[in-house]
Amino acid sequence: MLKALVWIGAAVALVAVGVLVAFQVSPWPGAMLIRRAFDEGARHTSEALQKHVPAGIGAMLDVSYDPGDAAARLDVYFPEGRLGPDGALPTVVWVHGGGWVSGSKAQIGEYARILADKGFTVVSVDYSIAPESTYPMPVRQVNRALAFLAEQGAQLHVDGSRMFLAGDSGGAHIVAQVANVVAVPDYAAAMGISPGIDPDQLIGILLFCGAYDMALADLDGPFGSFIRTVLWAYSGSKDFQDDPAFKTASIVDYVTAAFPPAFISVGNADPLKPHSTELAKKLDDVGASVETLFFPDDYQPQLQHEYQFDLDLAAGQEALTRAVTFLRARAGE
Repeated sequence: MLKALVWIGAAVALVAVGVLVAFQVSPWPGAMLIRRAFDEGARHTSEALQKHVPAGIGAMLDVSYDPGDAAARLDVYFPEGRLGPDGALPTVVWVHGGGWVSGSKAQIGEYARILADKGFTVVSVDYSIAPESTYPMPVRQVNRALAFLAEQGAQLHVDGSRMFLAGDSGGAHIVAQVANVVAVPDYAAAMGISPGIDPDQLIGILLFCGAYDMALADLDGPFGSFIRTVLWAYSGSKDFQDDPAFKTASIVDYVTAAFPPAFISVGNADPLKPHSTELAKKLDDVGASVETLFFPDDYQPQLQHEYQFDLDLAAGQEALTRAVTFLRARAGE
């Protein structure tokens, strides 16, 4: 019995060492754990939103925006019976979050229906997540989605002349980059991406709880392990901070006055708050149009990451109201 226990102990120790080594040589183990946790959280968020979803919202689901890319799918939501004379409405293209390693278009479905009820066509876009796919593939895919929507607008209730980009968390980061690709030729060249639409077609963007400056990544703080894992997975490089190919991910270093009008919001207890406040300041400094919804440090209850999806909170309702006001003003509604 003693010998058996020794063998079991040795086996457990070997497995533990193997797991530790696996986490050191690849982002996959950590990314899969994060994905599982984030997807579970997204499921709870979606369930909590169901009671806020109005009736009368039509949908076209799982539309391919690039036949050569299996991940390139999108869902379209629109208020039935309230379409414009040409069947189109100002269009919000939402890019889901998930730390670049999780998430799907379906997770935005309930919130997209709520937003569509305000008088918009809302499109939720899927893209390839890490570590299966790495930077800048999602930027390329969302850019292709915009081109597809502009071309196929008549069939999808999309007004190609009044398009918005919106995103949360990692999706907000992707949105900021795509917006800059569309608006700033030098940045498009640096990314090696040809804009999918013209600048005047993108009339505004919504950015919730995003990351916009990789230099702000606190690798020694309480979220250091998480940050290392997702940025390693997304960049494709363990040494992501010194990877020249990942420099363009810090969008704050590339914005100009041509950046589309932006609405930026973040919770007061969100670890990514410095990213939003820095981007807002940088946009203001370069002369771009920016509106913000920030909260005092002592605001209660404290607003965590992705607070805007909690419509049971006054702050979540305020974020929705302010976002809709921004969209309508930009769309001329």
